[in-house]
Amino acid sequence: MSKRIVIVGAGIGGLTLAIDLQRRGIDVDIYEQTSVLREVGAAVALSANSTRFYEGHFGLAEQLGEKWAEVDGLIFRDGRTGKEVARLSSAQEYRRRYGAPYIGIHRADLQAILFDALDPSSLHLSKRLTAIDDTGSAARLTFEDGDDTEADLVIGADGARSLTRRLLLGYDDARYSGCTAARGIVAPALLPSLPDPAAIQFWMGPGGHLLHYPIGNGDQNFFLVKRESMPWADKGWVVPAQDGQHITPFADWAPPVVEMISAVPVVEQWALFYRPPLTRWSAGRVTLLGDAAHATVPHHGQGANQSIEDAIVLADLLSGTTDWDCARTQYERRRRFRTRKVTDAAITVGELLHLPDGPRADERNARLAAPDAFDRHLDWIHSFRADEQIPAGPVVAS
Repeated sequence: MSKRIVIVGAGIGGLTLAIDLQRRGIDVDIYEQTSVLREVGAAVALSANSTRFYEGHFGLAEQLGEKWAEVDGLIFRDGRTGKEVARLSSAQEYRRRYGAPYIGIHRADLQAILFDALDPSSLHLSKRLTAIDDTGSAARLTFEDGDDTEADLVIGADGARSLTRRLLLGYDDARYSGCTAARGIVAPALLPSLPDPAAIQFWMGPGGHLLHYPIGNGDQNFFLVKRESMPWADKGWVVPAQDGQHITPFADWAPPVVEMISAVPVVEQWALFYRPPLTRWSAGRVTLLGDAAHATVPHHGQGANQSIEDAIVLADLLSGTTDWDCARTQYERRRRFRTRKVTDAAITVGELLHLPDGPRADERNARLAAPDAFDRHLDWIHSFRADEQIPAGPVVAS
């Protein structure tokens, strides 16, 4: 009898892994807690380190090309004056350099395309995990509705608030980053003063920043981040927002910023948490993937991208051997240093984007405006080929 894999969570990482495994002839089922397939958050930016696999390895270039927008450059601006600090690359230069695009896409569109590439009978909805018993001849998963199932390997791809991780560790290790965020999607007609609408842009200022980029229909997805002075006291990570409370700290910023963040209602405030790096991603028959393994803050836009890289590496290793314990060991060795470096870099970027006026902010701006800025600060992320490269890093005992 063939061995069976169960994936907990039908987000981008879980779906990508399932598609790749099924194409390699490996039996896999996905259990998702929601009753309908949906992603948390409005949109996602994918860089070449992941889009190359969707275009090439998965053959989804045509389907995705109808739904995504190729971003035309990365621009940094002073959030209060609107002055351009740096302009890096362009859509043509980026694709020529990496052989794949940098894009924005609505999460629902991406998820629908991935679902169409999946064996639909392998997806099980309304299955909220409550326990994993790994003491028998197979791992037994129990769900809130009373159902259970068995697996030879369990992949926890259940996101930043992963129950799989909590069950594996025995406690919740989430860390508050000190920032909160508001998000929304705005139609271009509501943004008459927005410069360079085809680019992905960061508007920087003391204590906060605005990130936005286009998605496939021309709308702008924005992510407004504010650094808070107090710890996060609420038990939940997302709380209701009072009308207009996200606008007040940015009311004196550049007109395009105020225009964008005022254009649509914002009903939720998101606390930005991350996870400390783990020495081991596996215990018994359970292994973590994506945000469940290495949730980070979104300031490098790499959460989904790193989940996709994880999925590519894990599918390749599991399909290449019958020794899945060895495959998981190699998976962790290949992914630990890379994801830890991305997590650390994202936290650092948040600090840099929020610098107060003064010498350090001036130094940051000069570094971003330097001719080699992309090579020095971003190429190591975007050029990476997860199916070929093994990142150099410290040796970690397995």
